Amino acid sequence: MIWGTIVLLFVGGILLLLFMVREAFLNKVVEHELTFPDFPASFGKVSIFFISDIHRRVISDVIIQNVKGKVDFVIIGGDLTEKGVPFPQVKENLLKLKQIGPVYFVWGNNDYEVDFRKLDATLLDIGVKVLDNTAVTFESNRGEKLSLLGVDDCSQERDRLDFALMDAEESSFKILASHIPTITEKIRPEHNIRLVLSGHTHGGQIHILGYSPFEKGKIKKLEKTILLISNGYGTTTLPLRLGAPAETHLITLKRGTERRG
Repeated sequence: MIWGTIVLLFVGGILLLLFMVREAFLNKVVEHELTFPDFPASFGKVSIFFISDIHRRVISDVIIQNVKGKVDFVIIGGDLTEKGVPFPQVKENLLKLKQIGPVYFVWGNNDYEVDFRKLDATLLDIGVKVLDNTAVTFESNRGEKLSLLGVDDCSQERDRLDFALMDAEESSFKILASHIPTITEKIRPEHNIRLVLSGHTHGGQIHILGYSPFEKGKIKKLEKTILLISNGYGTTTLPLRLGAPAETHLITLKRGTERRG
């Protein structure tokens, strides 16, 4: 009886471990459709591919093929890499994302573990726009504007949301990319930032009996904005996940009654 129990526990442990590995290496694209009453109608709809916390993973060609032709631009939400990841692998991931559309990047805390000057030069060489407390503004043929803002790593107090706001068109529809979701604590109603895209927490990565220091990735309606927190694509420390599967996002924005999905 005791040996039978030990065997069952051993087999159960192996199955759980295999499941956790599978969760860590999923190539899942979660689709969201978000509508806003003040989204500039002349843009029709705007589709964003958002990927955060790549870390040591090589982006699957399956993901690229799933979203190719459906995206207006790509946002990398930080932690593109980490200590020990070879630069040729980072370059390979960036070139894959460039196949989808124009790529924008915000710094994460792990990106500073590597030679960040070399990383910055690599991003520039490949044509990735770094949003380090800056913004880019898009204008429709009717003169309506949409701004994409990005802040530097909050954990090292490099973030300057005020600079990014100064760089954006004041009357534009604003989207903010920040690796760490706590940037929302610095957002005020008058900033009129309608959507924040973030990662960093890995959705808790491993939930034991449903518990983890961080909540699972989700879209949250806050008082001052809407916040998307991604579980992320890669992992840290151990290539294992439980209750917070690896994910990327295809986000479509358009005009309509405000809702999240």
